[in-house]
Amino acid sequence: MVKNIRETTLLTPTMAEDRSDNQPLFRDLDADDMDNQEMMEIESLCVNCEEMGTTRLMLTRIPFYKDVVIMSFSCPHCHYSNNEIQPGGRIQDEGCRYSAEIKTIKDLNRKVVKSDYASVSIPHIDFEIPPNTQKGVMTTVEGVIDRVVTGLEQDQPVRRAMDADTAAKIDEFIEKLNALKEVKTTFTMVLDDPTGNSFIENPYAPEKDPELTVSNYTRTLDQDKQLGLVASDDEEEDIVAKTGDDGIARPRTLAQQEDDEAAKEEIMVFPTNCSNCNSPCDTNMKVVPIPHFKEVIIMATACGKCGHTTSEVKSGAGIEEKGKKITLKMTDISDLSRDILKSETCEFQIPELELVMEMGTLGGKFTTVEGLLINIKDQLKTANPFLAGDSADQTSKEKIGKIFEKLDKVINGDLFVTLILDDPAGNSYLQNVYAPDPDPEMTIEEYIRSDEQDDELGIKHMKTENYTEES
Repeated sequence: MVKNIRETTLLTPTMAEDRSDNQPLFRDLDADDMDNQEMMEIESLCVNCEEMGTTRLMLTRIPFYKDVVIMSFSCPHCHYSNNEIQPGGRIQDEGCRYSAEIKTIKDLNRKVVKSDYASVSIPHIDFEIPPNTQKGVMTTVEGVIDRVVTGLEQDQPVRRAMDADTAAKIDEFIEKLNALKEVKTTFTMVLDDPTGNSFIENPYAPEKDPELTVSNYTRTLDQDKQLGLVASDDEEEDIVAKTGDDGIARPRTLAQQEDDEAAKEEIMVFPTNCSNCNSPCDTNMKVVPIPHFKEVIIMATACGKCGHTTSEVKSGAGIEEKGKKITLKMTDISDLSRDILKSETCEFQIPELELVMEMGTLGGKFTTVEGLLINIKDQLKTANPFLAGDSADQTSKEKIGKIFEKLDKVINGDLFVTLILDDPAGNSYLQNVYAPDPDPEMTIEEYIRSDEQDDELGIKHMKTENYTEES
């Protein structure tokens, strides 16, 4: 039995789906507008006295953080109560790994967002917090260390009485943890989250942080199983479907090839969830050829609940032999109208603004130069939880404010800058308005990728022969 508190009417699942108030599933948490916070009551069993109590649920969004489900249980019979917060956000397409070099006391103040599934390690002292052993938390580097120290000290009096040797070893380790807070020697903190929902602050944003390394990776099958994204037998079914029972790849038939060509001409629609409010919606996908370049896959999503729209571009041709660096020196307001394809592997720079958008920051975009600059401005406002809102310090606000002013001048055509697209996969593109003649304002350089770039693209780990066998 579910009751909507605000409307004081009983709702069945069907009635809830038929509502047409066009409100997002997860709404912003706002103390000035609590009437807009919709809550549900569910009759549930009390674990203390086994009588029926009431659970209240509120789906909300904490500004500049994430979607959460706030749950509160109370029992009128034994007066037992319990409160809990569960993450309600989506699991990202890729996992993330942050590695921060802690060199000064100031680095201890870096803000950290750690999800339930994230692991934290400090190789310097052979220390690790495994995933699913702590609740998600928003803290600092020093706060992570303090939390561990508090947990270890909690049962020390009992250990000293029961097992003095073990207690002495733990005391020794606690001393090592406390010594880290003095930063007498440099140490590294590694935050690894297969859900992609954890974060370590870049205090230099939007500039590149020399002490912070951020990488995204494709989850393993075991990680997908742990997150509940796939069933245990999905891999075997997928291999049989693609290769046959004997594990040998089958050549595609003429009919299958014709189906592939027909698929390129149609717009495919598949169900998904809105990245802003998590409500169900549809994503449209289409294969589009770009003149003088290659085919790309464009995906667009529009949410009917909150009105949020997103678009993303994926390369349809794989990774090129060499990386590509495109440099455009803007000389006229018409340069803002140039078509631009920024792949998800591309790093975007504006040296005059000391602005660097690293690989994977914006995802894939097919738009104009003006549209990309607007996307960057929106990304800086909303994606970094520590550049805006109450958690931002005055210095960060002033710094990002100056960058916004300069970006507005570029977008309005009052300031001409240099745009650099550095794509190790070679899948980015900037329109040559003089084509087929060379563009005097644009240079294109091809280069051989470094081992580090090959590693980031996953090329070093690719197995192109006998790939049905285990490595």
